[in-house]
Amino acid sequence: MSATRSAAASVETVFAVLADPTTHAAIDGTGWVQEPIDQATLTEVGQIFRMAMYHPDARDGYYEVANKIHVLDPPRAIGWLTGHDPQGDGNLEFGGWSWRYDLASSGPSETEVTLTYDWSAVPESVRSYLRFPPFGPEHLPNSLRHLADLAARTSRM
Repeated sequence: MSATRSAAASVETVFAVLADPTTHAAIDGTGWVQEPIDQATLTEVGQIFRMAMYHPDARDGYYEVANKIHVLDPPRAIGWLTGHDPQGDGNLEFGGWSWRYDLASSGPSETEVTLTYDWSAVPESVRSYLRFPPFGPEHLPNSLRHLADLAARTSRM
């Protein structure tokens, strides 16, 4: 599933916003992303960054995800696999879905952003209890609108 939108900011600015985990709650189109647990800028493939999340169907509503960078091509692409630490012992498991942003410059202060959510590697054992996609069709366009607004504000600073 993917969506594309134009952002009134340079490709470098949009990439910098995406590479900053502290912006992800503001970008999220569902309201599930709460705050970063790891705040370091995303700089390398294999880097893990954790996020505090909320979903009413989760036990007590709150949970954490661990994201692993699997695509990093500044300033053209960034992507991560989403997983968790089921035993709390540091051994991460990834569920087979990923997020990817592809950026293309449309001029000095215009960027075309494509957001792709791919769940094709989710095993049947996970699909038996999680519906995919786990959100409505408005999520990706909402996220891209939030990203475009944040990047435009950032570029004016």
